[in-house]
Amino acid sequence: VQLVESGGGLVQPGGSLRLSCATSGFTFSYYRMSWYRQAPGKERELVAAISSAGVTTDYADSVEGRFTISRDNAKNTVYLKIDSLKPEDTAVYYCNALRTYPFKSEGYWGQGTQVTVSS
Repeated sequence: VQLVESGGGLVQPGGSLRLSCATSGFTFSYYRMSWYRQAPGKERELVAAISSAGVTTDYADSVEGRFTISRDNAKNTVYLKIDSLKPEDTAVYYCNALRTYPFKSEGYWGQGTQVTVSS
């Protein structure tokens, strides 16, 4: 199983980025995909999630209206478009795959991609 994030970097406030998470080794279309982030000294937090078929999306209040999660099940890839970047968006961004069963869940993490927002 592999989840490989890309697209991070150094961006000025107000700028935009699109993060990608390319996956392999599991049946992508069966999994709910999420993006988390972890800033220095803080806990990892969920910022966006998308259902397995891409029908339902959810966002943290702090990013609603600026972040857009999407997925391409044909390419086994999930994306996170970030607009109007703020310094407080600086963090390592991780993608997560999760499938739940009646009595268990199965999940995987990527290695993360750094996003730094600074002038």
